[in-house]
Amino acid sequence: MPDYKKDFPLLRDNQLVYLDNAATAQRPEKVLLAEQEFYEKYNANPLRGLYSLGLAATEQYESAREKVRDFIHAKSEREIIFTRNTTESINLVAYSYGLSNLKTGDEILVTIMEHHSNLLPWQMVAERTGAKLVYLDCEQDGSLTDEAISNAIGEKTKFAAIGLVSNVLGRRNPVKKIIKMVHEKGGVVLVDAAQAVLHENVDVTAMDADFLAFSGHKMMAPMGIGVLYGKEALLEEMPPFLTGGEMIETVTRTGAVYAELPHKFEAGTVNGAGAAGLAAAIDYMNDIGMDTIQKREEKLTKMLFDGMDQIPYVHILGSSKPEEHGGILSFVIDGVHPHDIASILDDSQIAVRAGHHCAQPLLKHLGVPSSARVSLAFYNDKKDIERFLDCLAGVRRRMGYGE
Repeated sequence: MPDYKKDFPLLRDNQLVYLDNAATAQRPEKVLLAEQEFYEKYNANPLRGLYSLGLAATEQYESAREKVRDFIHAKSEREIIFTRNTTESINLVAYSYGLSNLKTGDEILVTIMEHHSNLLPWQMVAERTGAKLVYLDCEQDGSLTDEAISNAIGEKTKFAAIGLVSNVLGRRNPVKKIIKMVHEKGGVVLVDAAQAVLHENVDVTAMDADFLAFSGHKMMAPMGIGVLYGKEALLEEMPPFLTGGEMIETVTRTGAVYAELPHKFEAGTVNGAGAAGLAAAIDYMNDIGMDTIQKREEKLTKMLFDGMDQIPYVHILGSSKPEEHGGILSFVIDGVHPHDIASILDDSQIAVRAGHHCAQPLLKHLGVPSSARVSLAFYNDKKDIERFLDCLAGVRRRMGYGE
C-alpha cells in the first residue's frame, strides 16, 4: 500500500495511531500550505475591495466555490453556499426553509441514526411550526427496511432530513430511494453528507437531493469552512439566515434589497483562507482518486473488522458485514466502560472516540448507553490496525480481569 502518511505533518512526525477520523480528518501539507498562502499572498477581504489584491482574494474564494460545485456534481455555482460547518448548513435550512414552509399537520421525517446536528434543528422547527417529527427506525444491524421506509413516508411528509452515512454504525442509507419517495409525496429532502465526503463520490444531481450539507474538516480541509448545496429554485425563494454586510445589494433607512445567490446567504467577512484550504483538499483527493480511496478503506475496514471479531468480549455494533461499516466500527467490551477503553488505548498513543457520539437516540434504540468508536481514513495502514488490535486485546487484562 502507498504511504500516504508522508503527506501529513502530524502523522509523519510522531508515533500517533489516529483512528478518530469520523470526528475530524487530518490535514495534508498541501492544505496547510494553501491556507498559509492565502494569508501571505491574497490577504484582503473577498468580495469587497476593487483594488488588485481584493480582486485576487475574490478570485481565490470563487474558484474554490467552483471546485466544490464540480466535486459534488452540482449544476451551478449559485447552488453552493459557504458556511462554517455542517451544523450551520443544516440550521440555515431549518430556519430559512423550515420555518417559512412547514406548518401544523406537516410531517418531518428523520432517521433514528441522525447526528444531533441533523436532529435538534428539526425538533426546533416542529415545536415552532406545529409540524410533527416522525422517526424512521433502523434494525439492529443499522439497515432501513423497505417496509419501515414505506410506513414512515406518507401524504403528510413534507420534509426529510437523512444522513448519508451513520457516524456511529458507518451504515450507508438508501437516500436515493428515500428522496424519490418523498418527492412523490411533494416533500423536500436534506442529506447530511458529513460522514461521506472523504470516503465516496457524492453526486447531488444523481441522488436528486434538494439540500446537502457537509464540513470541510471532515475531508482534510481547515476547520471553520462548510458547505450547503441547495437547488437554485429553492434557495431563490428562501429568506437570508443571517443579515448584515455583503449579503445586500442596497440598504435604505427602512429596508434592503438582498444580494443574488449565493451571496445572500454569506453575511459578513467570509473564510477566504478556509475556502482555499478546502479547494486544496479537493485537489488532493482528486489526485489520489475517489475510487482508490474507497477501495483502500474497504480493505482496511475488513482487516480491522476481522481482527476485532476474533477478540473475546469485543462486540461490534451494527452489521456483521465489514463492507457495511464504511470505515466506522463502534464497539463495546464486556465489563469495561468505553471511557476506560479510550484511556487505555491513549496510553499506547492510539486515538479513538468514546461516548454517545452525538447520537443518543440511536444508542438508546440499540440498547447501548455508550460505546467506543474506531474510524478509518485512507491514510491509515496495516501497522495502525495491528497496533490497535494488539492493544485492544489487552484491555480487559489492564482492567484487572486477568485475560
